[in-house]
Amino acid sequence: MKVVILETPQAVANYGAAMFIRQLTSKPTSVLGLATGSTPLALYQQLIAANQAEIISFKQCSTFNLDEYLGLAPEHPQSYRHFMNEQFFQHIDIELSNTHVPNGAAQNPLTAGDEYEALIKAHGGIDIQLLGIGRNGHVGFNEPSSCLASRTRVKTLTQATIDDNARFFSAEEYQPHLSITMGIGTIMEARNVVLLATGESKAEAIQATVEGPLSASCPASALQMHLSTTLIIDDAAASKLKDKAFYQHIERENQALLKRLSH
Repeated sequence: MKVVILETPQAVANYGAAMFIRQLTSKPTSVLGLATGSTPLALYQQLIAANQAEIISFKQCSTFNLDEYLGLAPEHPQSYRHFMNEQFFQHIDIELSNTHVPNGAAQNPLTAGDEYEALIKAHGGIDIQLLGIGRNGHVGFNEPSSCLASRTRVKTLTQATIDDNARFFSAEEYQPHLSITMGIGTIMEARNVVLLATGESKAEAIQATVEGPLSASCPASALQMHLSTTLIIDDAAASKLKDKAFYQHIERENQALLKRLSH
């Protein structure tokens, strides 16, 4: 697990966007795993700008989102499909048919997970997966107690997650308590994983992810076992790391090595 600590949330977005730009440059047919939420928005803005400047193209790639609320149709304004269309897909040169989000309105949600898994497999697997992290250590909607080998499935949201997301729903609006989410096992099969976290509210989850035990009580801790995971976090999110200075030293040494190799 590579831990990159930067000063500001914008620097976090820039670093993460650069990784996706390198991925698309080296493999235009990449399969991208995407995430919703407020943290990835600045990264998406960077990718939109790079696309509009013709630095990268999304014409040949395909995307798979982590999760969706169960019970919301794709056109619902609070659905993650609607979020991705509005915030990202409509602003880049991707074919909408090549973008995939779990179907929150599936007639049989208990089989929708298997269908999503099959679709990912048919596309050759995910090349690079973007993640955020919840205050309780969830990734996707894999809440604490989630099986670390889990696959795409229906999950019940914790009250903490419901409360955190309540700000996106008006008082009279239906807020789902269930979701369809990629499993931890699904995420772990991505060839590369990029997790973004900013703000002091994520500091405990980041500390548990990086320095805590491998445990279902912090689902993101499973990433300790992934061969190519990069955590990109700001100073506030890194504030509870016991070995913060060492992680910063490692990144400086890695960057110096890359600089030498490039000459």
